[in-house]
Amino acid sequence: MPSFDILSKVDPQTLDNAINTVKRELETRYDLRGSNSNVEFDKKALTVKLSTEDHLKMDAILDILLERSTKQKVDVRSYDLTEQPTPSGKLLYRIIKVKQGIDRETAKKIVKSIKGTGLKVQPQIMDDMVRVTGKKIDDLQGVMAHLKEEDFTMPLQFENMKS
Repeated sequence: MPSFDILSKVDPQTLDNAINTVKRELETRYDLRGSNSNVEFDKKALTVKLSTEDHLKMDAILDILLERSTKQKVDVRSYDLTEQPTPSGKLLYRIIKVKQGIDRETAKKIVKSIKGTGLKVQPQIMDDMVRVTGKKIDDLQGVMAHLKEEDFTMPLQFENMKS
């Protein structure tokens, strides 16, 4: 029976490349040169730590991060930007978490959206992904087209298409 998986993941190497371009730009950009600004990427925890001296520089670094991530084909919706900068001594810190996997609430929204299409497919939540099975590949492709039009506040990838 044909099936495919709906995932939300970020390639750590691509993200690391984007962070490295941000670091290079911090060294060469005129308004940030000589400041105590830094960007660190923790691959295990999948977090990006921004540190600088004031809010204006923090906003500039965040803009650079989002711009460079977009150019490296990292979807900016995968960043959790809800946490605000926290002061610590003379510096401001902001920790940005990178979303990996589909959380339970979003998976339920995806399943409800798929069932609302009326196509003869069966969505199934499996840990941090959703598997969709059906009798016809055309139905599965219809589900993919439908989900690309919807906005779930996170990037979705379609993998493991089996016929």
